[in-house]
Amino acid sequence: MLPTTLNTNEVKDAAGTELEFQRLNTDMRQLEFGLIGEVPSNPHRLKVSHQEIGSGATKRRRSAVRVDLTVTGTSTLPRVISAYVVVDIPVGDIANYDNAKKVLANLMSFCASLGASTTILYDCTGNGASALINGSL
Repeated sequence: MLPTTLNTNEVKDAAGTELEFQRLNTDMRQLEFGLIGEVPSNPHRLKVSHQEIGSGATKRRRSAVRVDLTVTGTSTLPRVISAYVVVDIPVGDIANYDNAKKVLANLMSFCASLGASTTILYDCTGNGASALINGSL
């Protein structure tokens, strides 16, 4: 269960500075947080959602964590920048979540580190993050 307020280093910006989010709404399968003190015309949202499809051995759960930030484009129009992670797990046909944890750890380490480093790179200079931000391969 996620807390009502994310305010103890759960979310950081590219400089490694803590951002504080508060819960805005919750329904059965989705939760939304908003940045505390955000500019109303530029909402900054963090969302967690789950969807289950299929049944029995074919049942799958798709869980997503998504961050959206509305910014003013060079055209002066509002534009939304989004980043999200989706984990698709065949929950109807696995004994535990060990391999799901493995692939998520692979993704997180690829995005937030370089080579043999053990430091989390919030500045988006990790191999995967750099490729995502710069459109490089």
